[in-house]
Amino acid sequence: MAHILIVEDDINLGQILFQELKKNNHDVELVENAEAALARVNRYIYDLMLTDLKLPGMDGIELLKKIKTTNPTTIVIVMTGYASVDTAVVAMKNGAQDFIQKPFGLHEIVQKIDDALALKRMKNEIDYLRHTQEDVIYRTSDIIGGSQALTKVLKMAEKVASADSTLLITGETGVGKGLIAGAIHHNSNRAANNFVQVNCAALPQNILESELFGHEKGAFTGAVKMRIGRVEQANMGTIFLDEIGDMDLSLQSKILRVLEEREFERVGGERTIKVDVRVITATNKNLYTLVQEGKFREDLYYRINVVNIHLPPIRQRKEDIEPLTRYFIRKYSLEFNKAEMDIDRAALEYMLEYDWPGNVREIRNCVERAVLLADGNVIRQQDIAITHPCGTDTVAEEASRLSSLAVSEKEIILNALKNNDWIQKEAANELGISKRVIHYKIRKYGITHPRWIKNR
Repeated sequence: MAHILIVEDDINLGQILFQELKKNNHDVELVENAEAALARVNRYIYDLMLTDLKLPGMDGIELLKKIKTTNPTTIVIVMTGYASVDTAVVAMKNGAQDFIQKPFGLHEIVQKIDDALALKRMKNEIDYLRHTQEDVIYRTSDIIGGSQALTKVLKMAEKVASADSTLLITGETGVGKGLIAGAIHHNSNRAANNFVQVNCAALPQNILESELFGHEKGAFTGAVKMRIGRVEQANMGTIFLDEIGDMDLSLQSKILRVLEEREFERVGGERTIKVDVRVITATNKNLYTLVQEGKFREDLYYRINVVNIHLPPIRQRKEDIEPLTRYFIRKYSLEFNKAEMDIDRAALEYMLEYDWPGNVREIRNCVERAVLLADGNVIRQQDIAITHPCGTDTVAEEASRLSSLAVSEKEIILNALKNNDWIQKEAANELGISKRVIHYKIRKYGITHPRWIKNR
């Protein structure tokens, strides 16, 4: 669904276009002149405006200029019975996306509108993908693991994928809630459109608001240009709000409005933007407890909890450890340009005894390190960097241990660089890894050297 404004003084043609676009499931408004169009644009931001060039009062070109000045994200298609090459050039130079001459067939204008909206969605996707995204598997049949608990979750995900219901996915940190959300989207009717992920715990709340809803130029210090937000990027698709339990109450009310009214305003803006977006949420917290403590809105809790999918931790589905381990071994063998490695039975049993409080994320990090640093093509028990196979760590101890592993790996990289006069290629040779891998690790740990800066 797109929010479309038709500006046409021929009432009969305007009504025909209005009805046709309504049949195509768009949210459509019709006005008869440019002044009425500007009054609407002062209240709403439209995805697309379809305007005649010859209008009473202000003409279509002047309207086009004003629209592109106040809202550059609105696509404008110009239609006229007075077409000429010069008119088309003027319209396109002033920001029109396309141009159509009257009389035209309904199928022709609908196709132009569909093409223009597809281009807008692609631009939104490119803008979103400029942020580094991790490669993920989205077909439920390809999600790694064969435990009964995971199978139950995947069957439920397949059942709810085709509906537009709001979902709440619960589970501990690192269990793969984002993977399930992605699988639901990519098996849904919205699969051709954006799947946009936002980690609500990763950003300060004032920045999170701008990230979600975008901002107008000058909305705050540093807002040097208008920026669309994640909700707008997800229009016609799905937005995944991870760790929604960390969102503050003021932002929760704005998410509730998106769910109830399908609209919002950018930070610093007064015009309303309408969206058609499916919302999937996730949390590692008990939202009902937060509601009782006054830290989470009760109305939002019931609105997002239409369907609840709980993903159990790895310690409750240990049958998934071996297939996950073998998958990550293949992944990192390929990524580090190594011959595909194997794991011996003792190392695997060692992993099976451990409770993995960091869940899938911890297994992935452990295997990545093992593949990178193991001698030969077989991962052995001494290559598995876990210290408490019985799972007796507290959360604080586990966080400290994982931090120590990262420090140890950084020291290994640093020592190799120092031994080889900070020549990255030589350090990579000493470690038995590729240049690509050592470049990745240098970026990961923020390692710098004055010589590298001079050579840039």
